[in-house]
Amino acid sequence: MGLFEKIFKRPSPRGESDGFFKTLTAYSPAFTTWGGRIYESELVRSAINARATHISKLSVQAHGAAKPKLQARLRTGPNEWQTWGQFLYRLSTILDVNNTAFIVPVIDDYLEMSGIFPILPIQCEIVQYGGEPWLRYQFQAGQYASVEMRHCGVMTKFQYADDFFGEDNLALAPTMELINIQNQGITEAVKSAATFRFMAKVNNFSKTEDLAKERQRFTRENLQGGDGGVLLFPNTYSEIQQIKGAPFVVDAEQMAIIRKNVFDYFGVNEEVLQNKAYGDAWSAFYEGAIEPFAVQFSDVVTKMLFTERERASGSFLMATANRLQYMSNTEKLNVSAQMADRGIMNRDEIREIWNLPPLPDGQGQAYTIRGEYYLLGADGNVGKEGDRASGAK
Repeated sequence: MGLFEKIFKRPSPRGESDGFFKTLTAYSPAFTTWGGRIYESELVRSAINARATHISKLSVQAHGAAKPKLQARLRTGPNEWQTWGQFLYRLSTILDVNNTAFIVPVIDDYLEMSGIFPILPIQCEIVQYGGEPWLRYQFQAGQYASVEMRHCGVMTKFQYADDFFGEDNLALAPTMELINIQNQGITEAVKSAATFRFMAKVNNFSKTEDLAKERQRFTRENLQGGDGGVLLFPNTYSEIQQIKGAPFVVDAEQMAIIRKNVFDYFGVNEEVLQNKAYGDAWSAFYEGAIEPFAVQFSDVVTKMLFTERERASGSFLMATANRLQYMSNTEKLNVSAQMADRGIMNRDEIREIWNLPPLPDGQGQAYTIRGEYYLLGADGNVGKEGDRASGAK
């Protein structure tokens, strides 16, 4: 049994569908992959990789009392084949390349949900069967699979014309063409630099056949054999000149504009690509690129895994990141001291900023408040906290 059969154990609908699911903007909503062509560019792949790498470090946690068996499985990973880091990396990559990413439930032998998996179909359409919308996927190998839409998750970017799927990346096509032309120009420049061409005037030849024979003789005696040497021109040649090619290559200023177009499109910059961003720079990148993904992923998967009643009771799945870990050591030390002194963060939370494990036996859950701080009660009374800090040991 292959991966396809393991994931899509849900019985497929039998018989013909009732037709396409009607939407506000399109009678037959359909998604078709753009072929992943932008991922073949080194610059674009680097930008997508930078986002996916940081997104893969998000911490995914399930909360609430609903579906305890499923939550226990999700704590160890999204499915039996991937870690959370691998899952998030691939999901982010698919979303950036296609602007639409699909998440499907993994069903066990008892037809119960045991995890989630990101898929990459070449086409997806919404059909209606039995009065309910279904997502019907077509994959590269030719397989088809259908899953109820309420059991699937759909993440999108640049969503405008379609009610359910994101736009393609045709807006980036002009920049991709410039990158392609630039790469070709560099290749041709290297080839041209290793080629020597000459132009000369040949005297005392009146027939075309004689000129052709002389060209072949000169090439055979001077340019073949690979032994090197000196080019010898007899007195039948005059006005000898070397032909120098000047292939077009985009200058540095224009190349910077091309790179900026790619960075703007994917929300990254040089510092992020070269792992130089920290502190406020990384916080800005987090808020602009990673946090929107985390929020959308959390909402989509929560709706996919839990019913409306379970969500109302406080069951949800959330992807978060500790942004304080990306501060400089000086900033970390200042935050640690200020937050600990005021009893805002406990010892385990401070240790997490420094990438240290929690203290054993719950010792790190204690709060410490400096003695010179005073506590203003709700009744207006002022008391020195000191030895009886709330929760302190």
